[in-house]
Amino acid sequence: MPYVNIKVTDEQVTTAQKRQLIEGVTQLLVDILNKNAQTTHVVIDEVPMGNWGHNGKQYKGTKS
Repeated sequence: MPYVNIKVTDEQVTTAQKRQLIEGVTQLLVDILNKNAQTTHVVIDEVPMGNWGHNGKQYKGTKS
């Protein structure tokens, strides 16, 4: 049972985009690893920009 966790910043990711991510990742696992789509789980976590950092610095988000 594959479990995939996608983390994205909370910058207006649409429901349609999330649906495409879930469908696309599921299909990759089916095509490449021969996994069963019915037992594949994909979770998308939207993380506030202030909780991300790069190169030792915190990103400045549009939300507090």
